[in-house]
Amino acid sequence: MAHDLAALGINVDCVPVLDVPDPAGHEIIGDRAYGRTPDEVALLGRAAAEGLIAGGVLPVIKHIPGHGRAMADSHLELPVVDAGVADLEARDFAPFRVLSDMPMAMTAHVIYSAIDKRRPATTSKTVMRRVVRGAIGFDGLVMSDDLSMKALCGDFTERARASRAAGCDVVLHCNGAMAEMTAVVEGAGALNGRAAARAKAALARLAKTPEPFDAAEGRARFDAAFDGRFAA
Repeated sequence: MAHDLAALGINVDCVPVLDVPDPAGHEIIGDRAYGRTPDEVALLGRAAAEGLIAGGVLPVIKHIPGHGRAMADSHLELPVVDAGVADLEARDFAPFRVLSDMPMAMTAHVIYSAIDKRRPATTSKTVMRRVVRGAIGFDGLVMSDDLSMKALCGDFTERARASRAAGCDVVLHCNGAMAEMTAVVEGAGALNGRAAARAKAALARLAKTPEPFDAAEGRARFDAAFDGRFAA
């Protein structure tokens, strides 16, 4: 993945997904999950993240602090997770703690009612301070998930401003609508202070010389590893 992206001049990739899916949760995480337990997700998520770094691309761990229990698709509506803090720490937060040394993370548009009953993680100072920077111990750059998702409310200037005020260092907007982008820029403000320092520190993690990689041999090994596993 890093080889393909770097060839196009792309140096950041929004993976790995560190969400631990709940069997009763919404299927939106689905086969993006790296496993079914915190240990599996952390182990394979670290392999993916370190592979990207080795190839000259920065990973973004997501969706911090965990989307796996959500009963709704945050692209379409705002999920509310009612699990207790102890359960969240043991399952949902665990992979993010293990990978808290990564350079970048992306938030979840999810309310965790045991921590903040009113605001999703993206716009919650409480979740950012107590969980992301606190319990998880993540000190890298935090970006919002896509501000155009319907889990969030308000106009786009308000969404960007609320995300930054909560503690997001940068905001993400994905659909390319110019009017929305203009409003997001207005609300996001300048990259400065601690946010700018985190961005600089993240970019400093880019490998000046990626590890050697034979793409043809790598793809052959990948195909061989999965040969026959998905046959009907």
